Amino acid sequence: MQIKENIRCIIVDDQMFAIKILEGHLVHFPTFSIDYAGTDIYEALRIIDSSKIDLVFLDIQMPDMNGMQFLKLCKNKCKFIFTTAYSQYAIEGYEHDVVDFLLKPITYERFKKSILKFNQHTNIANTAERDETKNEHILIKGDAKQKYHKVLLKNIVYVKGLDNYISIQTIAGPIITYMNLKDLIALLPSTRFCRIHKSFIVSVDYINYVDKSAVKVLNEIIPIGLSYKKNFFQLWETKLNRAMICPKQL
Repeated sequence: MQIKENIRCIIVDDQMFAIKILEGHLVHFPTFSIDYAGTDIYEALRIIDSSKIDLVFLDIQMPDMNGMQFLKLCKNKCKFIFTTAYSQYAIEGYEHDVVDFLLKPITYERFKKSILKFNQHTNIANTAERDETKNEHILIKGDAKQKYHKVLLKNIVYVKGLDNYISIQTIAGPIITYMNLKDLIALLPSTRFCRIHKSFIVSVDYINYVDKSAVKVLNEIIPIGLSYKKNFFQLWETKLNRAMICPKQL
């Protein structure tokens, strides 16, 4: 396989929040750089025409032009990974040799598989993940005075859904933002965070006690929803096996 130290990417979507999710996922791969991330599909076309872009993350449903039209205009100048909330475009996309097709909300684990597919398509090596023990963070939309909060993953204790808002409980205190749990869980690594209830996401690193129906996270007792039990206990068992310890009981 050839080794390429800098894989140049473009992210195009009509929603800035969707762009932020992909940017957050891509920072885990140090050999990938982002030349453009935005909503202007014509600016993206201009950059592709004037630069050597390797990979485009493209939303299929754009206001001025759909993904298939965009792809045809690029004339095989780069590889594409389609992102969308609609699965009906998948077959047509693969007919055009699209690397992958990501359904929103895009989790980190699913995103990582797309990067591996890109490696195989292009015969490129040296696209290893960044060490997850380094300074990881997510960007959360703030209020008018502070556009975004930079939140370190290691500081997140749990998250509670509040109708159209969520409260992110960190070790420094809560952050309230207009967002939903479904979108947030897509930003978080599945090895460290788990949705255990329709209203709660928890960091497994902060769990003190576990029983069949609830967990204790610091001083909070949080219920485990029936439909979330299987996934949570699989993750909890994996954590225990790695740590070589036994769970305590509430």
